[in-house]
Amino acid sequence: MRGGPHALALARRVRVPQVCSHDHAVVGKRRLYECHSCRRQTSLKAGTIFAHSLVPLTKWFQAMWLLTQSKGSIATLELARKLDLKWDSAWLMRQKLAQVMLEREAATKLDGRIEMDDAVLGGEKSELDGGKRGRGGPNKIPFVIAVETVEGRPQRVKMPVVSGFTGAEIERIAKATLAPTARVVSDGLACFRSVTAAGCAHEPVIVEKTSHGCSEKVPEFRWANIVLGNVKTAITGTFHSIRRPYVPRCLAEFAYRFNRRSRLPDMLDRLAAVAVRTGPRPYAVITFADTYG
Repeated sequence: MRGGPHALALARRVRVPQVCSHDHAVVGKRRLYECHSCRRQTSLKAGTIFAHSLVPLTKWFQAMWLLTQSKGSIATLELARKLDLKWDSAWLMRQKLAQVMLEREAATKLDGRIEMDDAVLGGEKSELDGGKRGRGGPNKIPFVIAVETVEGRPQRVKMPVVSGFTGAEIERIAKATLAPTARVVSDGLACFRSVTAAGCAHEPVIVEKTSHGCSEKVPEFRWANIVLGNVKTAITGTFHSIRRPYVPRCLAEFAYRFNRRSRLPDMLDRLAAVAVRTGPRPYAVITFADTYG
């Protein structure tokens, strides 16, 4: 350990974070780990989503608690106030944690009976104000809602953003989010037939569509409608609006909470464990978001 006898006196022998092949290190005044063998220095946050952040870990954990325990989420401005941070710091922290949730949700697949429907965000302008009815409006963000149900109760949900309601996009989404043994119940929209390309069974139900493009008062789509209504209400009440590139993370945040709603006390620990296993996501990566994915 460098730094003289005082630093040696303050240092203690500890396990090295996994940055080299050696076993032990010392910790000095700067709270950096230094390997006994190769002298490589690292911090406790290195290689995790917390890397390069000047925000204390205690505030990261507070942010995780606030994001996981609120049913309708929390606005970034309110998050900044509660954590006593600037808005841009709270925004970046939130986006990084939402990215962790997005990647964690992408690692699982739905199975069993799946209620699947098309949905859009935005596009609330009237035709007189330049809006366009239907799914193809330029200011609308299309996504698919898929709800896994067991014995008539919802279990898990996924809401992937798509570039459009085409057979190729639905096939891509089905292969990424559904198990081959899934049984998909959808409306008569032709693109949903493409779930069979992923090995899933398909049961189309022809229903009358509303002006907002969502099936209503149809038992086969009860939970898809309920979850979708809750999501849109929360977005309107909490965020008011979301920039297009960040919609996938926002929807993944809602899905992450919904899928773990029966184990609220464990959600903080589980998110922290995943965050530690997720590599750094710098500002440039966070802001260079895909429109859909």
